[in-house]
Amino acid sequence: MDDWQSVLHAGAADLGLTVSAAQETLFTRYLALLLERNARVNLTAITDPVEVAAKHFVDALTVETIWHPQPGDRVIDIGTGGGIPGIPLAIRHPEVAFTLNDSTRKKVVFLDEVASALPLPNVYPLWARAEELGRKPEDRGRFNAVFARAVAHLGLLIEYALPLLKTGGMLIAMKGPAGEEEVAQSAPALQALNGEVSELRRLTVAGAGERLLIVIRAVAPAPEKYPRDAGVMKKRPLYLDRPGTNP
Repeated sequence: MDDWQSVLHAGAADLGLTVSAAQETLFTRYLALLLERNARVNLTAITDPVEVAAKHFVDALTVETIWHPQPGDRVIDIGTGGGIPGIPLAIRHPEVAFTLNDSTRKKVVFLDEVASALPLPNVYPLWARAEELGRKPEDRGRFNAVFARAVAHLGLLIEYALPLLKTGGMLIAMKGPAGEEEVAQSAPALQALNGEVSELRRLTVAGAGERLLIVIRAVAPAPEKYPRDAGVMKKRPLYLDRPGTNP
């Protein structure tokens, strides 16, 4: 069986990317911390290093097939959990500021440890519920990009994410192959929050399977009433149970 470093390099190469020796060193430190702390904090169900490399590290790097940041850009990874995709992308892009958001405090404490230990001075862990962030003046309209992997139905994710984006910014939702159905269901959320789907990118990651990256652009600022309170979002979600029904 290949070692995890070979899987990382081969997976990156499949995406047209190269992982430097310095970046590999940081991935090594991150992997060690992730697996060590996972015994105390539920960070990942995947504990084999080769599988972590394929299903977490290379999966995170798929974002780079459609995301081309500029120095000084600000990105937020909502529902980041143990730091995927945020930490791998922050390792590769020290010129970008990464806010890593999660609602579980223990996970944010872990991310603080990672940012200090590697070190990653461009990483800023943030403990908060996603629906609260867009109502904060200091976060609203602040980010060039929002990343989210397996966080929520796309209709909910749009309401979480678009208030955080600058006009022209992008939400990249990382989904499995069934995610395309959520795009059709999310038309009400797109209309309400001034978003439009700009790309669907299908990929296959060796050792991880099929992936779908959904790219949504903020074509105008989101109306001030969004995001709504969590209870209201749950009772009246801005997506259809199936295309052609009312939300």
